[in-house]
Amino acid sequence: MTTRIDEHLENFREIEAQLLRFLDGMDYCLDWKPEASAWSARQVVYHLLETPEGGLHQVLWGMLSGELEEFEIWADLDNLTPDRLTYDIEQLREDIGEFFRGMAEALETANDDDLDVKAVLARSMTRGRENERTLQMLLEGLFAHHWRNHLEQIVELRKSLGV
Repeated sequence: MTTRIDEHLENFREIEAQLLRFLDGMDYCLDWKPEASAWSARQVVYHLLETPEGGLHQVLWGMLSGELEEFEIWADLDNLTPDRLTYDIEQLREDIGEFFRGMAEALETANDDDLDVKAVLARSMTRGRENERTLQMLLEGLFAHHWRNHLEQIVELRKSLGV
């Protein structure tokens, strides 16, 4: 029998594989953008890996351990640092792998009941809202929905570049 945890773990694998596939062949153009207001592939990647600050995997660990009661979300930040601007595609791949390992390791400590019971207060600092979110809500919204939307940005960048 497949559990909801199993379904989330499979979703992690699918999204990670998609992201890595979409980055294939983009090593020379990680910072290219079709216009000044658009984001580059590098910006999209670090926005996803570091929203919320420290990464969603850290939030999962905190929720599951009971050590985290609330966290802040700052939307629309690319989370680039001077170091990250110098990273090559291999370093991006390593950072992506580390994020997904952290997500899987955290979720493997949970059970299906935790998905609905473990909750934290999420403060959207950019939008001035706060609400309680369960693990399930975070995995569906802040992870799956959010990531799939941004993966589309990389697909559009690829199209613009003809990659």
